[in-house]
Amino acid sequence: MKIVRPTFLVDENICRANIRRMADRAARQKLQFRPHFKTHQSATIGEWFRQAGVQSITVSSVQMAAYFASHGWEDITIAFPVNVLEIEEINRLAQQIKLNLLVENTSALSLLKKELTGEVGLYIEIDTGYFRSGIEINRVNQADELLALLKGSPQLQFRGFLSHTGQTYSARSADEISVRHADALLKLRSLKAYYQAEWPNLEISLGDTPACSVCEQFDGVDEIRPGNFVFYDLMQQQLGVCSPEDIAVSVACPVVSRHLSRNEVVIYGGAVHLSKEFILRPEGKRTFGRVAVRTNGRLELLSEETYVSALSQEHGIIRAAFADVNRLQVGSVVEIIPVHSCLTADLAGCYYTTSGEKIEKMAKS
Repeated sequence: MKIVRPTFLVDENICRANIRRMADRAARQKLQFRPHFKTHQSATIGEWFRQAGVQSITVSSVQMAAYFASHGWEDITIAFPVNVLEIEEINRLAQQIKLNLLVENTSALSLLKKELTGEVGLYIEIDTGYFRSGIEINRVNQADELLALLKGSPQLQFRGFLSHTGQTYSARSADEISVRHADALLKLRSLKAYYQAEWPNLEISLGDTPACSVCEQFDGVDEIRPGNFVFYDLMQQQLGVCSPEDIAVSVACPVVSRHLSRNEVVIYGGAVHLSKEFILRPEGKRTFGRVAVRTNGRLELLSEETYVSALSQEHGIIRAAFADVNRLQVGSVVEIIPVHSCLTADLAGCYYTTSGEKIEKMAKS
């Protein structure tokens, strides 16, 4: 395959190994494995999960649920607070598949109760410390209001409590991930114990790649929903969640200019290809990606001192170690290991495997 413009590359072997490893971890812990497909958004990659025994999935939108339902997935959780403006699409999906929705306020639940025409499973979202959406763990009165409202509804089947412990992503080590995960578990177990007498079959669903990758303690949890692990990225590597060899994706970018006096190289690959997510280098400077070159099919990371130092819309600036500058010739292609693979993948129109096969993904409307 000849690369002439920014191209999102996927190493199929690494992806499949990541999937098998996470599926095995879930099986060891006796947890339902419902991976989040928002990272890859691809029916082809979805098949790699199916071949590993996955039957139930998580998505982040009604549109994504419809896409994967059209490719044969019949048990889907939309792990995003329900958007009542999409009730017509929700009703269509509920007639086709086993659909689970997420609520965190009585306004949305009241509208669902009034407008739903098919049966859906319902999770109440709990905030264990991420402070994004969900009921704060100490406000059980809000959960009481939701549970009272859904009682007696033939369309709404209470499944349990769902949480995304996104606070693990801002940890600075695997040990800190474990501490934050343990805190979330304590809160969710307490909540489960509080409601289990009245709702004996309620489930706890937990989702985040850092904890699911490094933690072994999941007492009280019934289901995990990690997503990023299929690709991993520099952010996960910096957290100690994965090794460089576990990162399955890169963005191949042509070199278009060199400025030797500044030890800088310009690539065709900017914020619209890589996103503007960054991590901090040891000296405090931002990096938007690690630089590698592929020779005879083998990917070689360049010096730690060679990194993407700045991005504009289409341009990327590589700050290069002296030893690497001459390797990055105009007309050559480098590969950028992304900081956050979920956002980088979302920007790509399609993917290619490292062997040159095109992988289609969900189109944006």
